[in-house]
Amino acid sequence: MTSKSINWGIIGAGKIASKFATDLTTVPHCQLHGIASRNLEKAKIFGEKHQANLAYGSYEELVKDTRIDAIYIATPHSFHKAHTMLCLNHNKAVLCEKPFALNLGEVEAMIQLSKQKNLLLMEAMWTIFLPHYQYVLNLLRQKHFGSVLKLEADFGFHPSYDIRSRVFDKSVGGGSLLDIGIYPVFAALSTLGTPNSIEAKANFFDSGADSSCDIKFQYPNSEAILKSTLLKKTSTEAIFYCEKGIIKINGRFHQPSSVTLIDNDGNSILKEFDYKTIGYSYEIEHFNALLRANKTESDLMTFEKSKQLIKTLDTIRKVIGLHYN
Repeated sequence: MTSKSINWGIIGAGKIASKFATDLTTVPHCQLHGIASRNLEKAKIFGEKHQANLAYGSYEELVKDTRIDAIYIATPHSFHKAHTMLCLNHNKAVLCEKPFALNLGEVEAMIQLSKQKNLLLMEAMWTIFLPHYQYVLNLLRQKHFGSVLKLEADFGFHPSYDIRSRVFDKSVGGGSLLDIGIYPVFAALSTLGTPNSIEAKANFFDSGADSSCDIKFQYPNSEAILKSTLLKKTSTEAIFYCEKGIIKINGRFHQPSSVTLIDNDGNSILKEFDYKTIGYSYEIEHFNALLRANKTESDLMTFEKSKQLIKTLDTIRKVIGLHYN
């Protein structure tokens, strides 16, 4: 069972899919069997680059391929629910890129179908599987520097404005919050839990997508200051200010990175991690292990975590007045 070879399919042939496919080749006992794009030529180019066995010009063709065991969904946010349902209805295990879907109702429908079909479904929140992030989670659980008093986490970069890009297209869930703000929000939820209250304010592009979002989570004895922006490059760090010191995940905190520990006397230790892949290999290995063990839900990125995350994002959108059609 441990070495059962797994045939993967990918829906969507963009940048994230390319990174995922690159790391897939580093994971033993699995391979990219098929890539699907609405543009067959694009699928063929992607397939040649990433050694896929087959390229498809429609998603429907890929999901009907009985040789495929699992499908990674890397299409724009607004299509995640429909493409997940398509895969599940063709009895495929699904790893769906974050955000899982546009709102809680969509996520609940996806989970319900996966349970009904008894199929593995997981949100591809790759950060939680990374060794440096697990290291920090363990430090916080052990109260290495005591309790957390404040978390500051940000994510910002400055792409050229192009309304044709999904990042700026509100109709597909574009904007800073769902694309990159999800990472600071996840950092808070995965370490401090659900906040007692949420404050948020945002700026918007002419397209209606949010250009930046400032968020504050209030807890009984701590707070989280979270920021996302498509208007400038930021340090993209996650800094935990604790009673007896600081735990800092260096930029970019959501991907393979390093951790700096600073005690209250100013003594500093830099913890490096021996990353040899882009970082997607860890979630792939986890998903493969679940599939081989006939599991239908991850014990790390659980359905409850995914529901907590999308519910929180729904609340933030309500506060800033961001609505999707």
